Amino acid sequence: MLPLMGLLVLLFSPCDADSGCPDVLSLDPPEVLAKYGESVTVNCSSAEDDHDGMYWRVGDREFPEESLSLNVTDWNVTAECILKLNNTRYCSKDLIITVYKNPETVIVFPIKHEPAVEGREYELQCDVVEVAPIQRLTVTWYRGNETIRTDYSTQNKTKIPVSESFTLAANFSRGETGTQVRCEAQLDFGQHGSPPPVISNVHTVFVHYAPELKNKTEDVYVHEGDDVTLYCEAEGNPAPAFNWSLDGVNLMKSTNYLNITRATSAIYSCTATNKLGRTTKQIHVHVMEMNIMGAPAAITTPEPSTPRSCPLVLTPAHIVVRFGDPVSVNCSTSAPGFSQMGWEATSGTTRSTDNVTTWKVEKVEEWNAKPLCYLNWKYPQCYVMLDITVYKTPDNVSVSALDEGPMVAGTEYRLTCNVSNVAPVQKLKLRWYRGNETVHTEMFNGTAKTPVDVSSTLRVTPEREHDGALFRCEAELHLGQNGSELRPTVTSPPYTAVVHYEPLVKTCPESYAAVEHEFSIDSLCEFDGNPPPTVVWYYEKERINASELLTRAQSGEYTAGIVNSLGSRNTSVLISIEYRPSFTCDNRYEVKENDVPQCEAAGRPQPVVTWFKEEAMEGGKEVAAPKRWTKNDGGTYLLKATNTHGEATQRLSVDVFYAPDFNGGDSEEVDVILGANVTFDCSADGYPPPEIKSTYGSEANVKVATRGRQTSVTVTGATSTNAGAYVCNANNTVGVATRTVTLVVKDRPKQSAAGVAVIWWLLILLVVVLILIIVIIFVQRWKKQGQYAFVSAKDHDSGIPMSPQSNGVKV
Repeated sequence: MLPLMGLLVLLFSPCDADSGCPDVLSLDPPEVLAKYGESVTVNCSSAEDDHDGMYWRVGDREFPEESLSLNVTDWNVTAECILKLNNTRYCSKDLIITVYKNPETVIVFPIKHEPAVEGREYELQCDVVEVAPIQRLTVTWYRGNETIRTDYSTQNKTKIPVSESFTLAANFSRGETGTQVRCEAQLDFGQHGSPPPVISNVHTVFVHYAPELKNKTEDVYVHEGDDVTLYCEAEGNPAPAFNWSLDGVNLMKSTNYLNITRATSAIYSCTATNKLGRTTKQIHVHVMEMNIMGAPAAITTPEPSTPRSCPLVLTPAHIVVRFGDPVSVNCSTSAPGFSQMGWEATSGTTRSTDNVTTWKVEKVEEWNAKPLCYLNWKYPQCYVMLDITVYKTPDNVSVSALDEGPMVAGTEYRLTCNVSNVAPVQKLKLRWYRGNETVHTEMFNGTAKTPVDVSSTLRVTPEREHDGALFRCEAELHLGQNGSELRPTVTSPPYTAVVHYEPLVKTCPESYAAVEHEFSIDSLCEFDGNPPPTVVWYYEKERINASELLTRAQSGEYTAGIVNSLGSRNTSVLISIEYRPSFTCDNRYEVKENDVPQCEAAGRPQPVVTWFKEEAMEGGKEVAAPKRWTKNDGGTYLLKATNTHGEATQRLSVDVFYAPDFNGGDSEEVDVILGANVTFDCSADGYPPPEIKSTYGSEANVKVATRGRQTSVTVTGATSTNAGAYVCNANNTVGVATRTVTLVVKDRPKQSAAGVAVIWWLLILLVVVLILIIVIIFVQRWKKQGQYAFVSAKDHDSGIPMSPQSNGVKV
């Protein structure tokens, strides 16, 4: 920590340009943009070489390094580099740190959960959940790929994650049905860059509008006695309901077409209604006679004869033609001597050669065409009617919702498929698809040949799995006969189902083991729900920051609260934070005998601890961990702890203290003959080495000698006064021991006459043996004695050996 004086200087003398601080210290980088939970590294350097040290202060912690590696897990983290110039002067520079967190989720939805209405403002809301810092947040609205608007947060400056909602009011026209709206949330840090945006779900806008008729009045011309179908072509969303009347009288017809048998001239009214409005159309029916080419006829068409009696052949006999396409049909006969043959039609041209006449139309623009080929022969006039089908594929096929708001799982919902301007309706087959699965098929009744608008309603009870499913409908014309191979099809754009459902837990274990400083609770479980649920985690009933990396002290039960607008639920998980082994023991211990070893390793999973004693380590042999310390266990040990996350070692020197213990027991009895000498010892083991003291009488013939942990008591010429107890006391810091030696002085034993005789004979025998030994030694020495003659060195080579001379002989 800084000295007190240095702190006072730092507090009351802030660095400024005059102090030289800005020029002395430099940070690389000077500013840090850090994602919460990630690490950053910053270097601090000084242009001043003459200083007493440099260190970092992060919060209330200090790090004596020039390079700082910081794991950002504090929203309000502060860091400064401090240079100690001398004992009284310090200089510091703050690191500018911006801690950010991208939004957990971004959701867009209608505020009133109802469809858009043409001519009214439609309000959407964009929720940005758990983002920091909020004051850097921008939200951009998109209509398709077109940018609508950009919003900025208006919240006060705060560093912790918060949520904010943004609204958009826009007008949508009927032509914009199916428009997709989304919002994107992004943190903007200017020149420091920005993390990638978080994109919301896509909201599809369905525009409701009042019915609109293609025309307000219409004239229909028919032959007298013909049947006719009237059509009320109205467009609206929701699909309008129809009502027909004749001269103000309700006809109780609720379809967009009206079949009339043997039509008469009259004025029919059709009213189209939905919840947003109504509109009425008048159709004037005119009955008149027509000639072959469409002008008023002077004569009536002859009664037809039976086709079998009329020798005419049409090629082709049946024809399917798209409205507006050309058509050509030949009519031929093999009958001889006919007077006239030709075509009766309201449009087109004819050309005849010999026994063939051709009807040709450049563009078929008549829905109720009834061309016939006639023959005037020797029999009454006969004719053959051409079987012609004029078709038109739909102008538009679209899917929209009939019910307001999004789908809700388990609740019936209606979709409508609107098919506009298709003919002939009786040939129309409509298929509903969910994905690639056919879910409904519908055929349409009617005799109308002109284009009509039809609709089909699909009732669905969506489930959670249907969220995001693509619904579409397919309008297919089955034209039949020689057009059987022709099935023109128009498919609607897909309708994306947005199904709202309660929150659910997709995956979340009951228990989980994680590694310390490598795991945060928000990465463990997967939740689902629509609208996307908000998830809040609790630990010991306190809300926590779920993205914070957990430590060993944070093992326990965690509970997640998951909630959206449809409901809520909870789930719990038992978290065990694992970590590598570590020792917290001292390097040296003084223990007492029978104490339990206290040096244990912490770790999860519980580490396996192996003990090595110093003298055994060289041989690589381990020793059993002592359960209780004994006096023989003192020494130096190496402890090694291992688990799945690593290992740790600890060197341990142990001194085992134990109470004194006398060699030879606590008591002893020693006998001595009166007048004899005797010595007895008191020696004890113990740690620390014990101090030994002896208690004895004050007789002059008693001497005590102490050598280390041993005391010797010597009694010289024992007398009866020396008899009694001699006490030795041994004590150290652990305990005290006492040893008692009882000295018994005994009289000399009395000898019997027989015993004295034996002793004398033994002494005599001993004297005899000694005399014999002396004689033998004397004889051996006498044999080795003699006289020798010596020669000079010059006579040494004469070869005359030296030899001993017997006593008394001269050489």
